[in-house]
Amino acid sequence: MTHLQALVVDDSPSMRKQVCYALARLEGMATTEAADGAEAWRKLATAAFDIVLTDINMPVMDGLKLVSLVRQGGAHQRVPIVVITTEGAEADRRRAMALGASHYLVKPVQAPQVVEAVKALLRLD
Repeated sequence: MTHLQALVVDDSPSMRKQVCYALARLEGMATTEAADGAEAWRKLATAAFDIVLTDINMPVMDGLKLVSLVRQGGAHQRVPIVVITTEGAEADRRRAMALGASHYLVKPVQAPQVVEAVKALLRLD
């Protein structure tokens, strides 16, 4: 059985729980939570993750800054990043993808959408 690690980043505890609950449907998936991009960046510095799921609008450090930092280099440079946000405008999606996001979901998001995105990015069947 594969053991996978997901980092779930959102300033809303209920949203983090919703995403973690969705990821629990994937066999062997463990989750770590962070309340903002800065906390996520600290966790990325000390642990290995297979995928990152992040909101955009957060205090301290937003999700776009986090995506940008991850893509600048280091151990997590190639880790898939799923942006889950209320920002539904095409310009927001393009900006996130240009910074290096792998997938973009607009809230409200359903568990099957999260699961399918993660399965596709990690090539799980």
